[in-house]
Amino acid sequence: MTPLVSILIPAFNAQEWISETLRSAIGQTWKRKEIIVVDDGSRDETLAAARQFETAGVRVVRQKNQGAAAARNTAFSLSHGDYIQWLDADDLIAPDKIARQIDYASAHGADERMLLSSAWGRFMHRIERAAFVPTPLWCDLSPLEWLVRKMEHNVYMQTANWLVSRALTESAGPWNTKLLGDDDGEYFCRVLMASNGTLFSPEAAVFYRMTGANSLSYVGRSDRKMEAQFLSMELHIGYARSLDDSPRTRAACVKYLQNWLPTFYPERLDIVARGEQLAASIGGRLELPHLSWKYAWIQKTFGWPLAKRAQILLPQYRWSLIRCWDRALSLID
Repeated sequence: MTPLVSILIPAFNAQEWISETLRSAIGQTWKRKEIIVVDDGSRDETLAAARQFETAGVRVVRQKNQGAAAARNTAFSLSHGDYIQWLDADDLIAPDKIARQIDYASAHGADERMLLSSAWGRFMHRIERAAFVPTPLWCDLSPLEWLVRKMEHNVYMQTANWLVSRALTESAGPWNTKLLGDDDGEYFCRVLMASNGTLFSPEAAVFYRMTGANSLSYVGRSDRKMEAQFLSMELHIGYARSLDDSPRTRAACVKYLQNWLPTFYPERLDIVARGEQLAASIGGRLELPHLSWKYAWIQKTFGWPLAKRAQILLPQYRWSLIRCWDRALSLID
């Protein structure tokens, strides 16, 4: 039988993007689908914009603000699909994304325990300018190899890349509502561990919109997001070591901690200390972060806190200008 695919969209203050996202979901060439939008207590016109698309195949519900993970759990509880397509409210999927993944899985004899992934590109406003940059995760991999490569190379897969069978989704359990950020990274670790590995469909495409500091994944100087990020990292390391505790896996875990250390230093020295203890417990050692030459002089003259603030804010200003220019060009187009 032709499987039913549930496209699940959590939305919060996404009035600027939700219509375009819904059109990309409705426009899927895979005909047997249902679309569920969960508005997580938005304070703008997200709900009204989404309800303009309500039909027999599009359902829009509203809940009190509880966070993206809780909205995803609500969406899944309302779904009936044999496969789940997660889609954030500002991202897009190519019209044939789902069809290509299902056809590719069928051609390769994949069963419901295989996790289906795809290519993805970053864009701001002009989708035709999306940049697709392959990483070591863009291939068929075992669960362990995927996790180790993620930590070794500091790379990831975007949430909408995955097409997940209902059996795998149920095996992984619900999204972790304690995680304000990197909830997708932690969640798909559990999906991976329940799977037989990933099957990468090179022709299926996802378009990830770069929204800067407004992104859920942006940590910045938020204490709550720093806590959530480190909790996710501890869980990542635990998952990887539960599959394999070889020297390579432990080294990947230490490198993962080292790559993220600048996020917490110097504001949260308590988290830095926890990271150092975790690294030491698996035979590694962390080095305190070093600023690039662009910010090192600020640190020498004014101290770490101001240098760190500059390191966060200056790229934001730069990207804001680039986004404004890209938006202007998209309006001209």
